[in-house]
Amino acid sequence: MRKNKRQIKAWLWFFMITLFLSGATAIPVNAELSYILKHISKDSSLAVFLSYIENGVSKTLQQFPFLFYGYDWLAFAHFVLAILFIGPLRDPVRNKWVIEFGMIACMLIIPFAMIAGYYRGIPFWWRVIDCSFGIIGIIPLYICYAKIQVLELSLNKIAYQ
Repeated sequence: MRKNKRQIKAWLWFFMITLFLSGATAIPVNAELSYILKHISKDSSLAVFLSYIENGVSKTLQQFPFLFYGYDWLAFAHFVLAILFIGPLRDPVRNKWVIEFGMIACMLIIPFAMIAGYYRGIPFWWRVIDCSFGIIGIIPLYICYAKIQVLELSLNKIAYQ
């Protein structure tokens, strides 16, 4: 039972840290784009697409910097969602609903990225990359969920003995 709890905590810490870091990357988007473009092949379709994005970001930053406040709120949402997982860290069985919430959110990334990305003119291959965050994110949460169910059964057995 202790090993199970340690594994749940390890996976939750991994998920929380990556969620936090993912949010933190939303803030310096212009600097990140410049850095990436300096380090990839100029002829790749990725470089062409990222150059297009960097151009839009630079122009927007110069003319309408307040729009980047949305990126700040995006980062904030990631930070708050990471904090939400403190509940399952403390009591995984009682807060199993947080894991379920996280798995649902990960699944919802797929239709959201496909629909919103289509309407915003985002290339299909980029939307697939966005979808991968939901697919990758659900893996540690599912592992936690399965381990919490085992833990819950163990606790129920102890309670009925």
